[in-house]
Amino acid sequence: MLLRSLLRATTAAAPIRQSQWQLPICRSMATKVKKPATPTKGKKPQPKFDPKEKKPEEMQAANPEFSLKEEAELRRRQLAEDEKNPGLDVGPNGRPLFTSKPSLSLLTKDDTNTYFKFRMEELKEVLPEGLPMGMMKEFEESSRTALLVRQCFIDLRDNFRRAADPSLVVNSKAPKARKQIVLDGLVSCGKSIALAMLVHWARKEGWLVLYVPRGQDWTHGGLFYKNPQTGLWDTPVQAAKILQDFLKYNKSSLQDLKCNILDPIPLGEGAGVGWPKGGDKMPISEETTLYQLVEAGLNNTHATVGVLVRLRRELSKVTNMPVLIAVDQYNSWFTFTDYEEPVTVRSCRPIHARELATVNAFRSMMHEDMMVGAFSHSTAVGKLREELPDVPADARIHLPRYSLDEADTVCHYYLRQRLVKRDAFSEENWKKIFFLSNGNGTEMRYLVPFMR
Repeated sequence: MLLRSLLRATTAAAPIRQSQWQLPICRSMATKVKKPATPTKGKKPQPKFDPKEKKPEEMQAANPEFSLKEEAELRRRQLAEDEKNPGLDVGPNGRPLFTSKPSLSLLTKDDTNTYFKFRMEELKEVLPEGLPMGMMKEFEESSRTALLVRQCFIDLRDNFRRAADPSLVVNSKAPKARKQIVLDGLVSCGKSIALAMLVHWARKEGWLVLYVPRGQDWTHGGLFYKNPQTGLWDTPVQAAKILQDFLKYNKSSLQDLKCNILDPIPLGEGAGVGWPKGGDKMPISEETTLYQLVEAGLNNTHATVGVLVRLRRELSKVTNMPVLIAVDQYNSWFTFTDYEEPVTVRSCRPIHARELATVNAFRSMMHEDMMVGAFSHSTAVGKLREELPDVPADARIHLPRYSLDEADTVCHYYLRQRLVKRDAFSEENWKKIFFLSNGNGTEMRYLVPFMR
């Protein structure tokens, strides 16, 4: 009985104790009310931030959250104001910083170490295949579409001008014109930019130019099939892209050129559709133009590779206008591709670039056609031997990095484009940057803003 009475007493007291605990908690929660924020004594309200009335240094000091985007916007407005003051376009020794020549064909030796102004709309129209990465980076960081006129570009342009028209050679002491050239040199010495400027000049002169801005794309990605008829590997996806790029600027010229080779074009395996059903060749008539030939290759995936290979032979027979083949990243055609051929169940053999039908048709320079290739060290191909297969022994030309005079002009140009402060710019400082970077254009552009 005593035990039962104790249990009854504890069960009756439990709810009361629980309510006693809950009550103060509810009261404490109810009493927690946020107090209104009172201004701290002695502190003044922060003034409004107006980026138009302050310099970048004052803006960063006044507002810690000053972003790079706002700084770039301020620089853009300042450059727009600078355009109204032609007195700022001054290079070393008071020389004009920009050339007044309206075309690359009018540039002479007197225009070296000056900047030539381009228009982005015109560049995209003349070079629809794409611009080199170094050129785009230069335009983006300098906030202007202008490039340095170098003596090496003048020599390259004049070489192909003489090669296309030997009657222009009036001086017997002038160097012999080369129809095949390989541009080599150290990293960031301007090979790709010189090649793009050459293509721009040639197309403005009315030449028929096949421009390949990224030669490594021919050996990477897409589908690949072994063609038992040729023993080479077909890459129809890449071939279609090459034909599309070739039509972008040369469509009007190709419509006026008739095919000179009337042999039927062999068909191959299409991109993801297998072999063709029915005939294994595509006929070519006497009235077929080069434009119709390219269109047939784009409309028939089985004929894409065969049309591209035939196009290379047709370009050699064009006599109505000068023809130039320009290939950037040319060194990627002398090494292994991204493709592999299964040998056993557990092993594969890497496929060399020369085994691709497209590369095999365009890589050789052992002919009389005008062709220029530029090496690119950004493709991680590695150093190639001096004597390359299917390339003349005297075809390689080494482009130099910036000379001291060129670096002087480049640094004055970056001063004009507000990449460096005027109070920090001096001859001693830009020479330090030149010797520190060893004339590397990319490194100089990166180091110039650090002048102090």
